[in-house]
Amino acid sequence: MKLIFELDKPGRRGFSYGANDVSATNPLPKKYCRLNQAQLPCLSELDVVRHFTNLSRLNFSVDTNFYPLGSCTMKYNPKFTEAIAALEGFTQLHPLLPQLSSKLAQGSLEVLYEFEQLLKEITGMSAFTLQPLAGAHGELTGVMLIAAYHKNRGSRRKYVVVPDSSHGTNPSSAAIAGYQVKVIPTGADGYMDLEQYKKQLDNEVAAVMLTCPDTLGLFNPRIKEIADLAHNVGALMYYDGANLNAMLGKARPGDLGFDLMHINLHKTFGTPHGGGGPGAGPVGVNEKLVEFLPISRVIRKEDAVFALEYNYPKSIGYVAPFYGNFGVILKAYAYILALGKDGLTRVAEVAVLNANYCQSRLKEYYDLAFDKTCMHECVFSASRQVKHGVHALDIAKYLIDQGYHPPTIYFPLIVQEALMIEPTETESKESLDAFIEIMIKIAGLAEENPALVTRAPLNMPVKRLDEVRAARQPDLCWKKS
Repeated sequence: MKLIFELDKPGRRGFSYGANDVSATNPLPKKYCRLNQAQLPCLSELDVVRHFTNLSRLNFSVDTNFYPLGSCTMKYNPKFTEAIAALEGFTQLHPLLPQLSSKLAQGSLEVLYEFEQLLKEITGMSAFTLQPLAGAHGELTGVMLIAAYHKNRGSRRKYVVVPDSSHGTNPSSAAIAGYQVKVIPTGADGYMDLEQYKKQLDNEVAAVMLTCPDTLGLFNPRIKEIADLAHNVGALMYYDGANLNAMLGKARPGDLGFDLMHINLHKTFGTPHGGGGPGAGPVGVNEKLVEFLPISRVIRKEDAVFALEYNYPKSIGYVAPFYGNFGVILKAYAYILALGKDGLTRVAEVAVLNANYCQSRLKEYYDLAFDKTCMHECVFSASRQVKHGVHALDIAKYLIDQGYHPPTIYFPLIVQEALMIEPTETESKESLDAFIEIMIKIAGLAEENPALVTRAPLNMPVKRLDEVRAARQPDLCWKKS
């Protein structure tokens, strides 16, 4: 498909303005004026409409296709939340208004306040900040809270402990905040090696960062013991909320011994995700960390009026402009209210059911990293297919040809040729069966005709790329020949 610049026909116009009959009384200074015409393509309105309509057909979205995208949780976003977020009373509210006059922004402040109360109940935490603009931003905020907590206690701590199956943002967030990272290996049972963990714990450990269930899709049955061991040396327990979708209504991180956590709203509460945003990563804390939360915080006064409160002397300050990504928060708020307690519990039940259904049907054809009942995602290995020259990347490329977004591949790093499949609760059995049949077909082709898989995709506008060259020498700008 040609770029819009390649469709340029000099002199062609979609709309023509009449001659300017207004004299410029205050012309712009010459330094702000163009010396030459902007190099924009000339097209008719029909050319433009057709170009962008055809371009939109190349998009891959959850509205059109299945995303078995493990760990990223690409589930369907209900459209009623989009309609609510588009209400004029929300979209026309200036972000500075709550600071100037909270009485003129009571509805939006109430949304923020009530949403925090809902998250507290769902997670077992004492308070939340809604400011962080993504999960990784929430993680960094959380580690900053950890540092503030220890500094306030006069304790200098150097280390953050993570398992080797952790999301890469865990050690990154810890390092950005100034901590050194200790990595604990996974044992033969698929869980973090408890004996190695005990050896790494001392009074220089600031926190332990865990995903629960972990990135292998497993819930660690010794989580309370892990938390108690951390607390015994004065360390805090951080919950990476990426996989909270598996636990809604079933277990609360606060009840399991975690002191703070972030939530990826797109993974758990049906908000948009993709293209680098929009995002939201609220951070919740238990009572001992509340005083360090970012400002401002929304409070409800005795007269039931909602207001912004800044009087928190030990706060870590601002971590984002205003109050977070309000539009995304609003959608998550509506999602929670629509589903209610029973609906959210059902989300977890069906997410786990769907993942175990995929695991049960595919384990005959692909190696399982750990053959256990999984939670919301299952992790296979393509090691069996590699014997025929077909790698996880090839399987992903072939799925694209078949109309499916590939699952996460090569993660977690501890699983060779990893294929992480997360069907989410929003997919029907018919959708899962169709995907499973394609996966079974690929396993057969890997043995019978591996070249067909390794050449894929064959039907897409972009075929196989030299990925190293594409990363090192990206061709991002059109240049007129």
